[in-house]
Parts: sequence; C-alpha cells; structure tokens
Amino acid sequence: MIAKLAPVAPDVTRPLSVALVEDDPLLRGEVELHLKSRGFIVHVANSAAGLDELTPHALIDIYVLDWNLPGMSGLSLSQRLRQAMPNAAIVIMTARVALHDRLSGYRDGGADIYLTKPVEPDELVMVLKSLGRRMNAHLTEHDWVMSLRERTLTGPLPEQKLRLTHREKALLVALVQAQDNTLDSTRLCDLLDNGADDDAALSKHALEEVVARLRKKLRAVQAAGAEPAIKSVWGVGYQLCISISFA
Repeated sequence: MIAKLAPVAPDVTRPLSVALVEDDPLLRGEVELHLKSRGFIVHVANSAAGLDELTPHALIDIYVLDWNLPGMSGLSLSQRLRQAMPNAAIVIMTARVALHDRLSGYRDGGADIYLTKPVEPDELVMVLKSLGRRMNAHLTEHDWVMSLRERTLTGPLPEQKLRLTHREKALLVALVQAQDNTLDSTRLCDLLDNGADDDAALSKHALEEVVARLRKKLRAVQAAGAEPAIKSVWGVGYQLCISISFA
C-alpha cells in the first residue's frame, strides 16, 4: 500500500521551499533567481529523475513543473506526486495554451494551478504564497508532525510524542519524500551516513538496527492493532506507512 502523505507543512518561522523542475537552463536560472530574491528557498532539477535525486535531501513545500520534460513528462510527474501526496501544492508552468491541455493539467495531472508561459514573475510569487497559506490550513488531526528543529515526532494524541535521533529523523525525512514512500537499503545507508554523528560508514546491519529502534518507539505509542509505521519491502528496502507533516 502506498501511504497517503501530507505535504511539508509551511512553518511561519521558515521560508517556503520550492522545487522548480524545468529543462530550459536559461528560464530555470531566471525563475530561480527571482524566487530567491523574494525570500523563497529554491531547489532546481531538469527532469523527474533529477527531482528524485533532490527530494531525499530537501524539504519541499511546493512543486513547479514544466510539462515538456525529458523522460517522464511534467503531467505524469504531477500525477505521481498527487498520488503519493494528495495535499501537495503543484503548479504546472508550460507553453501549452490549448484548452484541452489546461483541462488535462487539472483533471489528469491534479495540478492546483496551470500557468501558461510567459509567466509574470510577480504573479508566480503570489501564486506560490497563496498555495503556501492553503497548505498550512490543510494539516489534519490524523497527521503525525515532525519538528525538525527539536527532533520530535508527535502523533494525533497528546501522549504520542517521540524524541528522534539524527539518523531516525533523516530516515523519516527521506522516506516521506521518496517516490512511493519507498527507498532501497543501499540508498538509505548513503543518506543516513551523511550527517551522521560519527565518521563510520553505515552498514545495512546498522540500518536495520536504526529501523528496529524506530519501529519499537512508534509501536509503544501507536494504538493497538495499528498498521506498522515502517514496512520492509522484500528485496528493496523500507516503506513509510503513516502520514507525516514537517514543522
């Protein structure tokens, strides 16, 4: 089962973080500079594959996607993001102006906003800020919320609060933002080794221990009979099965 994830909930204490997926390097650079000048954190990629490399390392609030990307199209990428994160904020920004394309962007891609190029830079800024406010209002009582600053994970009930180690936090951040909420063990070892408390390489056995300790913490506060928060995927790695928002 693919977990239905909440988006990264914008926190008023930090700027909005935008993933800009655009294969035109000139346009990508111009939009990146304009958004940064308006206070956004901007992460750039030139394809869906590039976004997949980016997301385990970066918290994303809003996705801005070009339609004509190499490999997976922006429309298909939007569909994939919408499936994994029903409340994600997605903007399709494209030169396709036909009505049937706009309708497909909303109906098939699940985009929140469809903008046709050329886009006025300040209009894009207002669109992103509006989506950020909407996302902040969409946290539900069923979400777990992770405080990145305090390294805590809090459930819907007051007693469901956990302290996380650096590696446990990194594991959850990576799984929340991975495609299908799943990452292979080798990739997780690489990600958790970066920013570890020591210089030792993280082995698969050490990863299993991190996962086991985190599962034990979660089981201690979850309701009896609740679905496991993290499942093993045979021959691959691990999948996250609870809804987590970030603060």
